[in-house]
Amino acid sequence: MPTDHTVAGKSILQWQREYPILEDVVSVKEVFWINDKYNASSIDTLSIDENDVNDAEERWQRFAPYLAKVFVETQSMNGIIESPLVPIPHMQRYLEKKYQQPLPGKLWLKCDSHLPISGSIKARGGIYEVLKHAEDLLFKHKLLTAQDDYSILDTKKFKDFFSQYSIAVGSTGNLGLSIGVMSAKIGFNVTVHMSEDAKQWKKDLLREKGVTVIEHRSDYSKAVEEGRKQAETDPDCYFIDDENSKDLFLGYAVAAIRLKDQLDATGVIVDKDHPLFVYLPCGVGGGPGGVAFGLKLIYGEHVHCFFAEPTHSPCMLLGLLTELHDQVSVQDFGIDNKTDADGLAVGRPSRFVGKVIESLLSGIFTIEDDELYILLHALSNSENIDLEPSALAGMLGTVKLHHTRVGQEYISANALEGSLENGTHIVWATGGSLVPREIMEDYYNKGLHLSTLKDSLTE
Repeated sequence: MPTDHTVAGKSILQWQREYPILEDVVSVKEVFWINDKYNASSIDTLSIDENDVNDAEERWQRFAPYLAKVFVETQSMNGIIESPLVPIPHMQRYLEKKYQQPLPGKLWLKCDSHLPISGSIKARGGIYEVLKHAEDLLFKHKLLTAQDDYSILDTKKFKDFFSQYSIAVGSTGNLGLSIGVMSAKIGFNVTVHMSEDAKQWKKDLLREKGVTVIEHRSDYSKAVEEGRKQAETDPDCYFIDDENSKDLFLGYAVAAIRLKDQLDATGVIVDKDHPLFVYLPCGVGGGPGGVAFGLKLIYGEHVHCFFAEPTHSPCMLLGLLTELHDQVSVQDFGIDNKTDADGLAVGRPSRFVGKVIESLLSGIFTIEDDELYILLHALSNSENIDLEPSALAGMLGTVKLHHTRVGQEYISANALEGSLENGTHIVWATGGSLVPREIMEDYYNKGLHLSTLKDSLTE
C-alpha cells in the first residue's frame, strides 16, 4: 500500500514517525510493545468492578445443577466449567535450550483448551452469556427464581419456552462453537455467522448439534455485522456481540477467581516478592481482556498481563497504540488479517475491552504463524499436550520478557529484578481439545517440518 495512505487524518509515514514500532508492525514482523499507559491502580476508576464479577460467579453456581445434568463431562466438577492448571517444566527446558538462555521462575499452562462442552476459552464467555440471557427471560416471565433448582430447565416445558426465541452471533470459530452448542442444548434457535477463517470441522460440528451456520466470504467483522443485522429484524432474536458485550467480558473474568483457587491449592504465592505473569492470546479482546481484568482485581500490581497476537492480525496492538480502538483496523495499515490462528483472525478490536484494559495491560507481543506450529509440535513432544495453533500464541511470553531489550526495560521499570526467580508464568491455552485427530496430526507434522527446516537453516 502507498505510504501516503491516511488513517484518521495521518499518513502511514506520520504514524510511523510518531510510533516507530509501527514500521515493523506494518511489515508483519514480530514486535514486543510495552504499554506506557500501564497503571494498575486505575482499576478503581472503571465502571465495572468486583461486584459485577461476583454476580457472574453466583450465576454460574446457580446453573451448575443444570449443566451437570445435560453435559455429562461436567459431572465430575458438579456442573462447574473449569480447566486444569498444569506445570510444563519440559516445555520450559525446551525453550531454554532453543533460545540458549535461562528462564527464571516456573512455567504453567492454563488449559482452557480442555474446558468442558466446547474445548476453548470461549466456553467461559459464550456459554455464560447464553445462560444469562436464558435466566433474564425466565425471570421476566416469572417462570424461575434464583432460589430454584435450575436442573428443572432440562424439561419439555422450558425447551418449548426457549424455542420461541433466537440467538445470533458472528465468529471465527470457537465463540460460535460455545454459543451454538449451549443455545441448541437449552432450546434456543441459534444461528452462527462464520467468517472465511473458520475451520470446516467447527462448522460441521455446529451443524451436527442442530445449529444454523451461515458462511461468509469475508473476515470476522463482516460475520459480526451480519449477525447483528439478523437480530435487528427479529425482536425475539438476541445478538451476542463479541465486540461490545459486558456479559461476555464478565463470563471470562470469573476465570480469575477460579485461577486464584488453583494457585492457592498448589501453594503458589503471588505478592511483591512472587510476581505473576500471564500471557493471553488475543483476537477481538473479550476473552483475554476479561481474564486480565479479573486478575488485576485480585492481584493488582503483582500480576502482569500480556496479550499475544499474530503478526498478520495485531488489531488490539493497533487500537491501543493509536488510541483509536475500534476506529482502526489492521487493513487500514495494509495488513491482510490472514492467519492460521483462526480464533485470533480479527482485524478490528473491541472498543469496550480496549477502554477497560488500556491502563491495566502490561504489553502486547506478536508472533508469526510458523512459530505457532513449531511450538505446537514442541509442546506435544515435551508435555503430550495438543493445542490448536492460536493457543500457542502466548508461549513465547517468558522468552520475550526475559531476553529482549524491551522486556528488560519493563522488568527494571517495575523493580522486578530481585523477584524473577520466584516468578510464576502462565501461558493461557485457549483451544484445541476438540480438534479432530487427523487435523491435529496435520498441525503436528507441519510443526515438525518447519522445526526441521529452521534447524537446518541455523546450522
